[in-house]
Amino acid sequence: MNGFTAPSIEYALLAPFLIVVGAAVLGVLVEAVAPRRSRYWIQFLIAILGLAAALVSTLTTVAGRLGDQPKGTGGVIAAMGALAIDGPTVFTWGLLLILGILGLLLFAERGLEGGVTSFAGQASALPGTEAERLASAQGLEHTETFPLLMTAVSGMMLFPAANDLLTLFVALEVFSLPLYLLCGLARRRRLLSQEAALKYFLLGAFASAFLVYGIALTYGYAGSMGYAQIAEAVGSRTSGHGLLLAGIGLIAVSMLFKIGAAPFHAWTPDVYQGAPTAVTGFMASLTKVAAFGALLRIFYVAFGGARWDWLPLFYVIAILTMVVGSVLALSQSDIKRLLAYSSIAHAGFLLVGFLGARSLAASGTNDVNAVQAVLFYLVTYGFMTMAAFAIVTLVRDSSGETTALSSWAGLGKESPVVAGLFAFLLLAMAGIPLTSGFMGKLAVFTAAYRGGAGFAVVAAVLVSAVAAVFYIRLIVLMFFTERTGDGPSVATPSWMTTTVIAVGTAMTLILGLVPGPLLEMLGRVAAFIR
Repeated sequence: MNGFTAPSIEYALLAPFLIVVGAAVLGVLVEAVAPRRSRYWIQFLIAILGLAAALVSTLTTVAGRLGDQPKGTGGVIAAMGALAIDGPTVFTWGLLLILGILGLLLFAERGLEGGVTSFAGQASALPGTEAERLASAQGLEHTETFPLLMTAVSGMMLFPAANDLLTLFVALEVFSLPLYLLCGLARRRRLLSQEAALKYFLLGAFASAFLVYGIALTYGYAGSMGYAQIAEAVGSRTSGHGLLLAGIGLIAVSMLFKIGAAPFHAWTPDVYQGAPTAVTGFMASLTKVAAFGALLRIFYVAFGGARWDWLPLFYVIAILTMVVGSVLALSQSDIKRLLAYSSIAHAGFLLVGFLGARSLAASGTNDVNAVQAVLFYLVTYGFMTMAAFAIVTLVRDSSGETTALSSWAGLGKESPVVAGLFAFLLLAMAGIPLTSGFMGKLAVFTAAYRGGAGFAVVAAVLVSAVAAVFYIRLIVLMFFTERTGDGPSVATPSWMTTTVIAVGTAMTLILGLVPGPLLEMLGRVAAFIR
């Protein structure tokens, strides 16, 4: 035992993450001991209080501690070098927790499925069997979804804060595995849901394998998994360049898979369509935030010195992703698949902002404008996407929730308010002025242009015009097309889904009209500690 040094853990700085993990563990224990009839409310209270407490801790303790740091230090390296608690980390944590609360409200909604949630009552029952019918007749609910959500949020918080490759991989698996399970738990269309879960799991496993191989090669090159040590090796060594490039390429494949960038996007439309819509909204919003936070850190901090090696790859990927997402969305006949391709296109726009860093040397700070723009875009995207999928849960036909575009014809006459809110969100996704979507695109395009990626900006502007076509086509379908048969109906949700729609729509409007305060705040915090 001589020479053993006890690990030093900064518990106060890690309090938000630890609170979410503790709530997830407590939720698992509740599933084991609490009566079935009372589990729903117990689990909901544990989850909502856990997320709220973590958010308060983020805004007070963590942000306060960072404010006490000497000017220019940018943050704290915590947990024996495994985590970086700096401005981007704290902002990302706050955004993830707010969106996590909205996602939790969608998970807990009971007013749309006859007094039960939209999740299967018994996940182990085969679709169409007597066991499934019995579970449905008894009104059973799969309350394990709450601790699964909390586990996913904890992994998402760890992902952008990871300061070494091993922690990055652990975080990826912690938030991915719950998502695989949640995608297969739809109460309706069970086979489609299970197919989505299986596809996501298999392709996600391949992506994880690419990440592990890339980590191994990078470790072989740098002799360390820490981002600072990798950055030092990249800046000082001249041999083993092929090993470094192979490691960067494999890690990039895994990260691009998570953000849904082409050509690693094939899982996105199938999984978005088959998963329960509450899970789709949660996954579409929070996964993008966590994945881009991690992407920014690893490539700006660890691989910043090799910028001219990986920049051409991301240049091509950004343009390809925008084109694929926008063009393929034109031929979709399902609203969730259309929003999936819209999500792919938005990943491309975010990658354009990612190209905007001008200097990424180990001690450089000129990446602030790019980080600021990408984080702002993530805020706008997260709120409008969450609200959009919340509205999708409301549109019904005789068989329940309907996502076929033909069923949405005439929705403006059936419910002008719901159709109007959805149209506003679609216009924001298209980047129409006076919406947050316009300001988000303006921010990333400006950062990219200043960073020398002018051609990518021109391509993004042209693709934005193409993308506007399918958004406007859907608006025309809702307001200017006669409904067929009985047409769509709009269910009346509880306060939970109503809150998600109201908050998402309000943020989309506010950030479109008054983006300055948020952009100014991001300008002060958008610097990585190195």
